[in-house]
Amino acid sequence: MAEPLLSPLRVIELSAFIAAPYAGLLLAQHGADVIRVDPIGGGPDIQRWPLAADGTSLYWAGLNKRKRSVAVDTRSPRGRELVAALITREDAAGGVVLTNLAARGELAHERLVASRPDLIALYLKGQYDNQTAVDYTVNSAVGVPFATGEATPDRPINNMLPAWDALAGAQAALALGLAHARRQRSGLGDRIDLALGDVAYAFVSHIGITAEAELYGRERPACGNHVYGSLGRDLATADGRRLMFACVTTNQWRAMVAATGTAEAITALERALGLDFNAESARWESRELLVAMFEQWTRRRPLDEIRPIFDQHGVCWGPYQSFRQLVDEDPRFTDANPLIATIEQPGIGRIRVAGLPATFASRTDRGIGPGPRLGQHTEEVLTSLLGLSTAQFGRLADDGIVRQHP
Repeated sequence: MAEPLLSPLRVIELSAFIAAPYAGLLLAQHGADVIRVDPIGGGPDIQRWPLAADGTSLYWAGLNKRKRSVAVDTRSPRGRELVAALITREDAAGGVVLTNLAARGELAHERLVASRPDLIALYLKGQYDNQTAVDYTVNSAVGVPFATGEATPDRPINNMLPAWDALAGAQAALALGLAHARRQRSGLGDRIDLALGDVAYAFVSHIGITAEAELYGRERPACGNHVYGSLGRDLATADGRRLMFACVTTNQWRAMVAATGTAEAITALERALGLDFNAESARWESRELLVAMFEQWTRRRPLDEIRPIFDQHGVCWGPYQSFRQLVDEDPRFTDANPLIATIEQPGIGRIRVAGLPATFASRTDRGIGPGPRLGQHTEEVLTSLLGLSTAQFGRLADDGIVRQHP
């Protein structure tokens, strides 16, 4: 099996919540030795929902898969000195830090660089001007809640998926990987500053939303479950289920017409309206009529009857599923999919977890593995990387500077 892409690379992660831990997870799944350092007792996300029966955070375990966990009293100078020594250890693999927490004292950037000039450090913050922000406050600022579902100006609708955190985590992982590759070529380190808000501003710019508002003074409408600018919406079935279809290409449009047997009615509607539904804009303008036509067909059939017909014709569609239905019924969320494996997660039990979505011809490892218990690797890391003896580690533990999970 080929060596993982990011081996050898050691990343010291000082983080909480989603974006930074997700970046560390991606790096770990690609072979980096990611060591997450938390305060003794855990950081602010150690008990974040959802929780297992014994109070273990499923969220924390999921975002820290394939990492090693170290528990250190980072409020004390002695604890910060230990963490700084881990970050600046003089070897080719080390000298990389990922954090979204305030860095001060021994962990301030200037002091770390003074000890290791080729340091690679990524600092993730809320807004570029240092205002505090999280995914939900960033999302509210970029206009998305006014264009979601049936939102109105006095009733914005939030998105429960932390999309900006996910994108920021991916950006952070990419940036660290690129900086690592550059250092391997040049020997030079780098400081990377990444603002969660800038990730959101950049993306809504990339997909034309801000240009539309700036050039034409138009607001993106809240159009319910319709796909903006294309034909697509949820449809009801005879057995009380719902499905989503989308026709963002001409081939997808023709597949939907063929599957539902509506070609003759569609042609008649085109003639009556003077439109050509091979044009995406015409389908969007006539979306209510077209959706009603397709829904007449789906309402007469149960989902299990619709499924093979849509699949046979190549319709772009998917059933609506709850999270429970996803894990209980979806054949793609099983061990039959190479993405998924069932593992024993310490403190939680046997669960299905996901590895890397991307597959590489050069490797078979999908980066699947359990998350650690808080402080599970404290002694292992400090003795192997910093050369502490068992006695020295014991004294630090007795003084409350470090903690090893039992």
